[in-house]
Amino acid sequence: MNSNITKRQLGQSGIFINPMGLGLMSLSGIYGASDDENATNLIRQAIDMGVDFLDSADMYGWGHNETLLSTALKGLRNRVVLASKFGQVKNADGTQGVNGKPDYVRDACEASLQRLQTDVIDLYYIHRIDKNVPIEETIGAMADLVKAGKVRTLGICEANPDTIRRAHAIHPISAIQTEYSLLYREPAEETLKTTRELGISFVAYAPLGRSLLTGAVKSAGDVSTDRRKDHPRFQEENLLKNLTLLSPLQEMAAIKGCTPGQLALAWLLAQGDDVVVIPGTKKIERMTENFTASHIKLTPTEVSDLTALFPSHVASGTRYPAGGMKGVFL
Repeated sequence: MNSNITKRQLGQSGIFINPMGLGLMSLSGIYGASDDENATNLIRQAIDMGVDFLDSADMYGWGHNETLLSTALKGLRNRVVLASKFGQVKNADGTQGVNGKPDYVRDACEASLQRLQTDVIDLYYIHRIDKNVPIEETIGAMADLVKAGKVRTLGICEANPDTIRRAHAIHPISAIQTEYSLLYREPAEETLKTTRELGISFVAYAPLGRSLLTGAVKSAGDVSTDRRKDHPRFQEENLLKNLTLLSPLQEMAAIKGCTPGQLALAWLLAQGDDVVVIPGTKKIERMTENFTASHIKLTPTEVSDLTALFPSHVASGTRYPAGGMKGVFL
């Protein structure tokens, strides 16, 4: 289905995927309650539509997401490229930390393989950079997983250009995953300069600004039951400013005959053949809407107009609370 969509290669890995993947974080209670039966149906319908790139992590529900995915993929594993991540850990006091030690790399991978009920993870990321462990040591242990046939290729999340270069010198990196959308462009665009030089793909998470670009959020009360309530961009004063940015997007979407969210996704896909996007959702109808954005073609003028309408630094509020910002772009 949807065979007319041109697939994109993950770095130099030889793995080709549809450019519109599916992020699975919201299926494990992070953005409010999620129903496992609905989540399983959503994943299966996504695959039937043509989604062949699924993005999970061991910290999404602390194992729940990978276990859910293994259920959804029964009989379908060979139809998808499966990505997962390790490195974020829960401390004894309930706080979160990061662990990039080689021994932990191996243990985390074995645990994920067991939960996923698979022999190999196609793309394995370090989810956050451990500032106390040289990236060379972490990537060296991940490279051993490739040699052992447990992982096909490697990725890094929220890494700065220097870290990317150091990691790539140890073992080829196929994908860098960082937040990237019309609203939040600065780290991504800085990172793209390096990934393009090195032949690494860019996987854009939160491509809809955690729903801001869809127009679905109209007030702080709409996010009062999930983690977005703690994000500065969704707090009242910042949110009001961010919502005023949407009118031009909505107007252009009406002219194009698509939704604002689809237009925002199409803009990302138009940034280059090295860009892949992984919008997440709990709703089958929203997943369908997102995937259909793969078919929307923008002219160079439309792309440049959107870029001008959402210049860098236009959004109000950081993309994570202060503590979270200390763990990104490292």
